[in-house]
Amino acid sequence: MKIFQVINVRWFNATAWYAITLSRLLADAGHEVVVLTQADTQSEKVAREMGLTTVAVDLNTTNPVRFVGAAKHIIQLLRTHRPDIVNCHRGEGFFLWGALKLFGFGYRLVRTRGDQRPPRSDAINRWLHADVADAVVVTNRRMADYFLHKMRTPGHGLWLIHGGVDTAKFHFDPEGRERVRKEFGFGPDDLVVGLLGRFDRVKGHKELIEAVAALQKRGRDNLKLFLIGFDTAMTASEIETHIRENGIEDITRISGRRDDVGACISALDIGVVASLWSEAIARSALEIMAADRPLVSTDVGVMPDLTAPSMLVAPEDARGLADTIAKLADNAPLREEVLAAQKRTMSQLTLEEFLKRTLNLYQSLIQGS
Repeated sequence: MKIFQVINVRWFNATAWYAITLSRLLADAGHEVVVLTQADTQSEKVAREMGLTTVAVDLNTTNPVRFVGAAKHIIQLLRTHRPDIVNCHRGEGFFLWGALKLFGFGYRLVRTRGDQRPPRSDAINRWLHADVADAVVVTNRRMADYFLHKMRTPGHGLWLIHGGVDTAKFHFDPEGRERVRKEFGFGPDDLVVGLLGRFDRVKGHKELIEAVAALQKRGRDNLKLFLIGFDTAMTASEIETHIRENGIEDITRISGRRDDVGACISALDIGVVASLWSEAIARSALEIMAADRPLVSTDVGVMPDLTAPSMLVAPEDARGLADTIAKLADNAPLREEVLAAQKRTMSQLTLEEFLKRTLNLYQSLIQGS
């Protein structure tokens, strides 16, 4: 197949990760993939580093002259490549792709919604998604419900395709675990609780810090906190301020930027997703679960699709996080039950399954044309 993946995402966030990972899988499977990006962005850089063919098109512009230029550029690309599938991973420019499809370009149009913010449910947007797009892909059940009931997208045109995780890269690494724990001063009897994610308010570092401080006050002397991440929207110094305010400087470590993320995850005893909202794809959760670490999470975004119900708490609920971490730490049969449930979930969330489900969609659209 000839496929355009439209990834006009400035940052290498979960949406870009999902789209670029899918593009790499499709290219490796022998399909002709062109990735349309915004020029000079992290997403473009990562796509190129993965060996993908990229073309920069400014679909995010609000300047009418530049938009006309972008439209002309796209028409040239369509005439040159004649794609079978165009998959838009962002809303900017989606109307243009819909219009060009209606003007006679013969591709099948897919809109992948890897963002937890729901689209506007107005008449034009409902028409675009229900009648112009050939399929809408969502990455979690909550967004699927929104499209079915608010956007009135036909059930046959709505596909739930979770992302996949590279199990060759993310798996339990016993040697890496011992090395990282020694590096950061975690003893063999320490209970290391950790959060994997960029430093951003949305990720809930503050709430997890408060939860760990509360558990320490309850007498858990072997507890340690490991924050696997580095400066982005927040800095390490801002995170450290929360740590000092809660009096847990002596039991907390921050990884900084690492090349051995899999080993850092393996160093944990309990992984936490403390996000306040978002998590439409939850890349970090997939990586923690792939490393066979039991996961406690807030019930945002895709997390109820992935996480054992007994391990879910409300966002911003530091006490709930503390209680659930304690319950998991104290109950060996519960840990085994959680890990077994995670293994069943992860068996359906490999990169192979990700590619298979996407190809099933694309082939069904082409065969139905």
